[in-house]
Amino acid sequence: MEILLIGGLWLDDTAWNEVIPALEALGHRPRPVTLPGQGDGRSSATLDEQVAAILDAVDATVEKPLLVAHSAACTLGWLAADARPERVAKLALIGGFPNEDGQPYADFFEMRDGAMPFPGWGPFAGADSADLDEELRRRIAADAIPVPEQVARGVVRLTDQRRYEVPVVVVCPEFGPDQARKWIAAGEAPELARAKHVEFVDIDSGHWPMFTKPAELARLLDGAASRD
Repeated sequence: MEILLIGGLWLDDTAWNEVIPALEALGHRPRPVTLPGQGDGRSSATLDEQVAAILDAVDATVEKPLLVAHSAACTLGWLAADARPERVAKLALIGGFPNEDGQPYADFFEMRDGAMPFPGWGPFAGADSADLDEELRRRIAADAIPVPEQVARGVVRLTDQRRYEVPVVVVCPEFGPDQARKWIAAGEAPELARAKHVEFVDIDSGHWPMFTKPAELARLLDGAASRD
């Protein structure tokens, strides 16, 4: 199956370097999506440009792809499903939930010089980063790309109710499936509460399983791709 991989905040294509060969070994055709402002050498971009890059990748696939989105980029994946509901086979959300229409995409941390730099590990203390050793923490922080302000503060626009028909797999890293279900039931993820086909899978990792559990993540995505 064709699998499009969308990295979260501060990540570029290399975040998937260890997941890609594992997916290929399982018979899939994975491809990371280069997000404008996060891996293409540009220092600025807009949310619309990032969504357009994903849609270009979807439109270039021969078959309906599995979209895989990580963290804040779960909203990017959802925006793509909204724009191409008939072209997306399934959406896998790793460690995140999509925002609603009218909300900012990811205005979480301080902006500096027109971008949102990685804030350090303080905000991610605890379960998010517990499985990251010091070397990996240094590498992720060193490679982190400041997210353009117009991306982080871009407004989410959703228009097509058919997005709720796209099957969703919630991959639960630093939280478990039961917790995810409780959040959705409590109204903390309204878009997923309206989705008609949602399943949950657990992975024993922190927030960045592509770095700490790439083979296991690949197996979970293989399972998601294989299920109708």
